[in-house]
Amino acid sequence: MPPKIDPSLLPSAPDLQFEMQLWEAGIRGVAGIDEAGRGALAGPVAAAAVVLPIEASLPQILSGVRDSKQMSPSARSYWAEKIKETAMEWAVGWASHIEIDTLGILPATLLAIERAIAGLDTPPEHLLLDYIRLPECAVPQTALVKGDRRALSIAAASVLAKTWRDALMRQLDLEYPGYAFASNKGYGTLAHRQALGRLGSSPIHRKSFQIR
Repeated sequence: MPPKIDPSLLPSAPDLQFEMQLWEAGIRGVAGIDEAGRGALAGPVAAAAVVLPIEASLPQILSGVRDSKQMSPSARSYWAEKIKETAMEWAVGWASHIEIDTLGILPATLLAIERAIAGLDTPPEHLLLDYIRLPECAVPQTALVKGDRRALSIAAASVLAKTWRDALMRQLDLEYPGYAFASNKGYGTLAHRQALGRLGSSPIHRKSFQIR
C-alpha cells in the first residue's frame, strides 16, 4: 500500500516530477491512469490512460489541468480537448453496472483500467496510477497517493475519465428520466435518493450498492 503524504507537501498544481524521472531513465511510454465513477449509485465506472509527449513545457501547455474534482465542468470540458490535442496517445475504458454488480467495484475498476490501457495503440512501458495498483499487470507501475494532485499525466487521465463518464450520464438521463443523471451523474445526492424512493431503481442502477 502506498505511504500517506502530508497534504502540505502537495504541489499547487500537478507537475512532471515523476514523468521526468522515468523519461531520464530512458522510459518513454509513461501512461498516467485514473478513474471516475467508483462511488456512484448508477452507471459504469470509467478509466482513462494518457501518454504525454516528452516536453518540459507541458505544465505551461496544460496549465489548467488539475485533479478533475477541483475543476468546474466548463474547465474540465475545455482542458479535456487540450489534453487530447497534446497527448501522444489517450484512451478510455469502462466497466458496466452489470460488471460492477457481478465482480465488485474494485475488480470492475481494475477491468476498466485494463481496457483503457488496451485501447492505446502502443503498449506503455510504465504506469503512473492514483493510489491503486494492477496486481495482474506485467507493466511496471508506480502507485502515488494523491497522484491526480502530483503527476500531470494522472491529472490529465482524471479529466478524460470524468468528462467521458459525465457525457455518458447526460445521454443516459434521456433514456432514464426522473433521476437527474445529467446533474448528479449517478451519485447519491439527496434529489437522486428521493427519486429512487418515488421511482425505484432504473436498469442502470448498481444493485450491489446501498442505493436508498
